Amino acid sequence: MKLASEKLYDVMDCSWPAAAETHIDAWTIRDGQGGGQRVSAATARQPGGDIDQAENAMRDLGQQPLFMIRKGDDDLDRKLAARGYVIKDPVQAWACPASMLTDIPMPRVSVLCIWEPLTRMKEIWAQAGIGPSRLAVMDRAAMPKTSLLGRINDKPGGAAFVAIHRGVAMVHAIEVLPDQQRQGMGAWLLRGAAFWAVEQGADTLSLICLESNKAANSLYTSLGMQVVGQYHYRILPTETDSK
Repeated sequence: MKLASEKLYDVMDCSWPAAAETHIDAWTIRDGQGGGQRVSAATARQPGGDIDQAENAMRDLGQQPLFMIRKGDDDLDRKLAARGYVIKDPVQAWACPASMLTDIPMPRVSVLCIWEPLTRMKEIWAQAGIGPSRLAVMDRAAMPKTSLLGRINDKPGGAAFVAIHRGVAMVHAIEVLPDQQRQGMGAWLLRGAAFWAVEQGADTLSLICLESNKAANSLYTSLGMQVVGQYHYRILPTETDSK
């Protein structure tokens, strides 16, 4: 399916929002406050921006310079590479019609839509490194949203967060407990997200995943989802940032 790049990036930004965004000449500078790379990376609003300016703005926030390279940013990509920036975490965006994943009934109490997240859901996320700073991102999302509690074998098995913007439901923070993996929990979480999205009037279900996560990408392929976009980060090799 098709999902215009501008709309995809808009949904990403709004469904997993930075604590603050500042437009400085050619740049969007994000204050992530520990919420992850997407909410901490600078992006180009137009070509030809002063890279030093963006670097200084990020350092002023106490953040290491990190640039997100989106569709059409080829020139910026080359300039950053020439300055010694290396590629970090290539990402694929996946999408499908939300109704496509509502084709079979959900098993009873297999996925519960709950807002605000329960303590057990926070514990599941915490095991995967999704702590208070990322939970704060979920709280900031000012749109229809819910958290999902997945149950399997009569006990909690996974959690996810989903929010809707411009008719697109984007799923974030999909986590399945290690002892509950390979039993279909990930697929049921996505189907639960799709049922909720359709009930809210959304027509598209989407998510973002590292290219290196082969198991997850295989799952999305098996469900009939399609890759609708890519991006990657550029960072100096002497500096690191949380995923």
